[in-house]
Amino acid sequence: MSSLKIAKNIVRFRHEKKVTQESLAKFAGVTKASVSKWETGSSMPDITMLPRLASFFDVTVDELIGYVPQLSDGQIRELYQGFAKDFANGSFEETMSGTQEYVRKYYSCYPFLFQICVLWLNHFTLAEGEQRQSEILLSISGLCEHIKQNCRDKKITDDVIVLQAMVHLRLGRAGEVVDALEELVEPNRIAEQSGIVLMQAYMMAGKMDRAESFMQISIYNALLSLVGTASNYIAMHMGCLGDCEPTIERVGQVAGTYHLDKLNPNLMAGFEYQVSLCYAQHGDKQKALVHIGRYVACLEELLSSDILLLHGDEYFNKIEEWFEQKEGQSSAPRSRQLVLAEVKQSLGQPAFAGLEKEPEFADIKKRLAGLR
Repeated sequence: MSSLKIAKNIVRFRHEKKVTQESLAKFAGVTKASVSKWETGSSMPDITMLPRLASFFDVTVDELIGYVPQLSDGQIRELYQGFAKDFANGSFEETMSGTQEYVRKYYSCYPFLFQICVLWLNHFTLAEGEQRQSEILLSISGLCEHIKQNCRDKKITDDVIVLQAMVHLRLGRAGEVVDALEELVEPNRIAEQSGIVLMQAYMMAGKMDRAESFMQISIYNALLSLVGTASNYIAMHMGCLGDCEPTIERVGQVAGTYHLDKLNPNLMAGFEYQVSLCYAQHGDKQKALVHIGRYVACLEELLSSDILLLHGDEYFNKIEEWFEQKEGQSSAPRSRQLVLAEVKQSLGQPAFAGLEKEPEFADIKKRLAGLR
């Protein structure tokens, strides 16, 4: 990202002000040779000189030295993707050190710090040993606290509250999660109706394209929430197949109607995997194999492209515009390599032991092993 450019800036500001090196030297109380060395980069002004030079050029000290404490959305996206690739392919600790250096450099760029928290949460399992992984989770929580206390952007702070709750859940701090989120996600709060009110305002103002785009992303997010919640519901009721099957059937119908296996194969892979675990645990080999097959099919769809991206379809034909506006949310949070490393271990669960002698299970495992 941007480095200090004091030499070039002194030259540029002096030319813009149309003054000579002698005039600048006289104002600063130094020799012309000193100014010349500043401009060639062979030496730097003393730190106590910077406010005087900034005053002379009528700029801030940050502008004088070329320091940019904020990153653009594009720069944040580029850094995230680069670090995710490094985590997947290189040394975890070296990459972690590199990210920490950028945190120190851009400690007041809160959108960037939030993305670093997401990055660390998505890759902390690559750290060696539970103690080191816990240390990283605590680092994420600490950085979240810094953002919460200093950032004035409510959208970011609200997201940080949820992200920190996810970290606390990983740390086993259920009580802190409840305290942080119970009021925030209260379904009866009038704030939960804000999306509906905004939609109506768009239509009243004649902004039909904006209204349609917002409605599409609202439906899309509701579907994702439904499937994610259903996966957790099934996990909670794993001991009773009778409680799970109505949810499996209903969510399966909704997913089929909206083609979620194509629209968001990552989410549907998680759902199908949870369903297959449920049936395997209850000894229903046939249904377990059906859903394991769907699980692998979702992964094949997910990995069919070199770049993992969120996208729309014929029905959701306006949501990609929304993704593009939201700081690169069309990009997958984790690298392809990390996804592959995790899923290739997924059929080793003890619940699937009863399927090992099934030829169909062997074929599915070969499909999973063949993912690239």
